[in-house]
Amino acid sequence: MNVRVWKWQFWQQIVLALVLGAAVGALINTFGDGGAIAEDWLDPFGGVYVSLLKVVVVPLVFAAIVVSVGRLRGVGGVARLTAKTLGWFVVTSAIATAVGLTVGLLVRPGEGLGRLASESTETDPVTWTQVLENLFPSNIVNAMAEGNVLGVVTFAVLFGAALVAVGERGERLAALADDLYAVMQKIVWWVVRLTPVGSFFLIASVVATYGPDSLAPLAKFTGAIYLAVAIMLLVGYPVLLRAFGRVSPVKFLRNSWPAIQFAFVSSSSLATLPIAQRVSVERNGVRSEYASFAQPLGATIKFDGCGAIYPAVAAIFVAQYTGVSLGLADYALIALAAVIGQLGTGGTPGPALVALTLTLTTVGLPLQAVGYLIAIDKVIDMARTALNVTGQLTVPVLVARSEGLLDDEVFNAPPADLTAAPAEPAAGERPRDAVPAAV
Repeated sequence: MNVRVWKWQFWQQIVLALVLGAAVGALINTFGDGGAIAEDWLDPFGGVYVSLLKVVVVPLVFAAIVVSVGRLRGVGGVARLTAKTLGWFVVTSAIATAVGLTVGLLVRPGEGLGRLASESTETDPVTWTQVLENLFPSNIVNAMAEGNVLGVVTFAVLFGAALVAVGERGERLAALADDLYAVMQKIVWWVVRLTPVGSFFLIASVVATYGPDSLAPLAKFTGAIYLAVAIMLLVGYPVLLRAFGRVSPVKFLRNSWPAIQFAFVSSSSLATLPIAQRVSVERNGVRSEYASFAQPLGATIKFDGCGAIYPAVAAIFVAQYTGVSLGLADYALIALAAVIGQLGTGGTPGPALVALTLTLTTVGLPLQAVGYLIAIDKVIDMARTALNVTGQLTVPVLVARSEGLLDDEVFNAPPADLTAAPAEPAAGERPRDAVPAAV
């Protein structure tokens, strides 16, 4: 084997970083206060890497949506594609919620527990007013500054539609959006080369902070979440991909693995968006015109892990732990809140708390019990986010197949190298028709 690590394939570099990070984290955890060491020496470096990806998300999403709205007119009806995308979002979320409820009822994670130490937490029920404010911000500049990507998506759709409506007068702004998109792609490609380094610090921090002992009191709950995630990842999505996408689930997982892997480490759908978008186009074969619309939309409102499976299992845990009996109507409300409430969450670490608060409030379960789950939230969040991103990659394949926008040759080909630089347009040529690569 070549001992020069920088000459290894990119996935090999990431695997090595994860193994070394876990080993270093375990070593730190055995020698004193691993959490303090992680906070002082590991979190800053891992945080810098995630921040570098996040800082380009807002301009990347804005430019991608503006450009894609115009392009969608050339590949199919915008309204039909949007409706199909949202429809599959709801269907897959409903399936994920059903999986979570089933696993929760079978595993019964809240039974047999002693007194758990509750972490302090402040949770406010999400309201439909807040959802509407996120969808339609009163100030787009503030929305961008505050990271309200859902509001940015809404404004970008309106902006792109207006550019198309004004015709020739909007061509200069459309070209500017193309140029901004190309610049953001280049920046993200620079950052993605640091993924092995960022992965090392991120996984080392998790292992150093928590260690195996912290999982013991809530082992059944943690196991239930990971079991539900595994069922959806290895059974739920594959069945849909085979039946409706008519593609190989194994090849889909192979193609999507870089995005799933990074989502697991970073615990952020938005930070994973640049990688996921390139996976969707260059590995899964989704037409770039549609992928540049569907992936940002999914990263803001599609959370099968955080918004479907987790609230379902956690609600059953809280009910069992506190001795509250749930009926069929309560389970139906949990499912409804989990599916619809995803609009109120965001693609950054922590949206599951908002989704759980909404679910518990809907069925009248005590919010104080949420504090019991905070201590292991980071460990669970990794699995939740990996499932989020898998769902965000699955839906575009399903819709693209139904609309004739899926390139089987690209999907079945050996996976493209995601570390290669985005293709440069020829001299004097607009990048409008170039394959958009988000990293």
